[in-house]
Amino acid sequence: QVQLVESGGGEVQAGGSLRLSCAANGSIRTINAMGWYRQAPGKQRELVARITSGGSTTYADSVKGRFTISRDNAKNAGNLQMSSLKPEDTAVYYCNAQIQAMGDLIRGYWGQGTQVTVSS
Repeated sequence: QVQLVESGGGEVQAGGSLRLSCAANGSIRTINAMGWYRQAPGKQRELVARITSGGSTTYADSVKGRFTISRDNAKNAGNLQMSSLKPEDTAVYYCNAQIQAMGDLIRGYWGQGTQVTVSS
């Protein structure tokens, strides 16, 4: 069974930084794209950043230049470094990964979510 475990959320003042981590556990054959999404109260879940297995990245316009996504393929892990945080970045952040477990097809998995709160 594959699980995504997130860590690193919390509360920070505007202008501060946080680093989110996502670790994939289980019998994993390969991980394709990994991404971070967020959902603020009353809003739809949105893509924040995405990284392919080859390292190509995509960012939402609202976080370009402030957030950096990375991954460690050897550790089946990914990170989201968030800097210059704004109150509008407040949301629950979710890790997502396209994973092929041993003996299975590629499936999308979600982490449990981690709260990020930015105070003004």
